[in-house]
Amino acid sequence: MARFAAMLRSINVGGRNRVAMADLRAVVSSLGFGDVATYLQSGNVVFSGTGPASAAGRAIEGRIAADLGVAVPVFVRSDRELRSVLARTPFADLEVDPRLLHVTFLVAPADPEAVRDLDGSSDAFGEDRSQVVGKEVYLYCPGGYGETKLSNAWIEHRLGRTATTRNWRTVTRLAEMVGIAAADR
Repeated sequence: MARFAAMLRSINVGGRNRVAMADLRAVVSSLGFGDVATYLQSGNVVFSGTGPASAAGRAIEGRIAADLGVAVPVFVRSDRELRSVLARTPFADLEVDPRLLHVTFLVAPADPEAVRDLDGSSDAFGEDRSQVVGKEVYLYCPGGYGETKLSNAWIEHRLGRTATTRNWRTVTRLAEMVGIAAADR
């Protein structure tokens, strides 16, 4: 049985697209997944199950829409995929505050032509850096994510893929919750 981390896009605890974490846990549990736990109040949930991550994501999306009346994309990575996300960061050699690092999770790999101008550094992004690896876009934003031009919306538009972004602390915490020890990263 694998462990999975799911990240919902564009939900919040009040107002539009409201999904309470207790409701999210109930939805995921109702699909037969086990060991369900949420992290923070922003749509992060981990669970155990079988089958591919993509199928779990579609099932969770469908059940959230049916049971809670909220249509939101759900991005699921298996423990194995999450371990790879941690291992492949191009910014591991930077000794910087982890709050300046982010990962944008894509629903599917981007077209290589769309990636060409996004990878690496560009004067258009100032000191901000990005690197696309598979279904993830790694971000280093020394001025803070709130100030970067490399926002989730911009990346979605540029790459033509639905996406959700998490800070490095959240990514590493989700990894811990699925059983990836710090020594294994």
